[in-house]
Amino acid sequence: MKPSSAKVIEETHAAISDVVSIREQTTFQRLVANQAIWVAAALLALVIFMTWLEPSFGTTDNVTNITRNFAPLAIMSLGMTVVIITGGIDLSVGSVMGLVAIVTGLLLTWHHSWYVAFAAGLLAGLACGAFNGFFVAYVGMPSFVVTLGMLSIARSLAVVLSGNQMLYQFGPDAPIVRAIGQAKWPLHAPAGWAPRWIPELSSHFWVMLILAFILGAVFIFTAWARHLYALGSNENAARLTGVSVDWIKFQAYLFSSFTASIASLLLLGYSGSAINAMGTGYELRVIAGTVIGGANLMGGYGTAFGAVIGSAFLEVIRNALLMAGIDSNWQGAFVGMFIVIAVLLGMQTSGTSLLAAIREWIVWKRS
Repeated sequence: MKPSSAKVIEETHAAISDVVSIREQTTFQRLVANQAIWVAAALLALVIFMTWLEPSFGTTDNVTNITRNFAPLAIMSLGMTVVIITGGIDLSVGSVMGLVAIVTGLLLTWHHSWYVAFAAGLLAGLACGAFNGFFVAYVGMPSFVVTLGMLSIARSLAVVLSGNQMLYQFGPDAPIVRAIGQAKWPLHAPAGWAPRWIPELSSHFWVMLILAFILGAVFIFTAWARHLYALGSNENAARLTGVSVDWIKFQAYLFSSFTASIASLLLLGYSGSAINAMGTGYELRVIAGTVIGGANLMGGYGTAFGAVIGSAFLEVIRNALLMAGIDSNWQGAFVGMFIVIAVLLGMQTSGTSLLAAIREWIVWKRS
């Protein structure tokens, strides 16, 4: 072997060992690099500060309100996380909520059983997800374009089917529908056993918790999740290794619409009415919660824990603004700011330094 060749091999080996040493991380280092952990710490700090500033913030009634309000967003963020891991986006989730609510409401007003109405609403939502998944996965259209189209289609269908009217006369099963959306556990005395310092958690929260645990287990223990992450990291490489890329993409959009449908049914039961405007603007809040929780918009990374924490963080911010007497219209500004901060944190944890990017920009401007 020539000395020059040996030198090249040695340099190559050194470079590989350097990369391996960088990749190997302790559990503590992985926790420090986990954006969702930092968001959880910020959430805890904000809750402590607001409880000190405004004692009514920490009351059980307010905790009940916060958990009920963020749970539907967190449910939808779980579905959005799966889509974002593939490197896609789903802009249609808010409109899917509206369509599901109207389809369900119509069947209830026609005096069908609650489970028939719920099944019809769920099928309508899954049909939207199948539409998105087919055109993204099998036709190869950009997810932004397809889901933007479904955003308009689903909302228009909801308006047409409802006659632009609120639906609220749900027939004989109306009490069951309201019970599903308004149920709480544990209950305070005398109706239940819980002391006053324990919040009464809504059915929305418990459904969110169950779905989060299931999805978290899927992410950790299943081959499907490994294929999902591989697809998001490098689609071509995943396809070459035999991963069913198209089928997994299709399932991702189907699951996103499924979670939007579940959230819609819960909100319909809570309000006792169905309106075609349900979910308007929710797509931004769901994407924001998902990204703030650490999901990478470029694909390849996301967690169920991050989706829940990010959604909770946004709701606590909104509630804190109201408690502090700040105009709620500022919420959008805060959401936008936190999205930018979350993406910057994602750049840092993925190895793309913000300072390095700024230096490259300065060099480019000078040249």
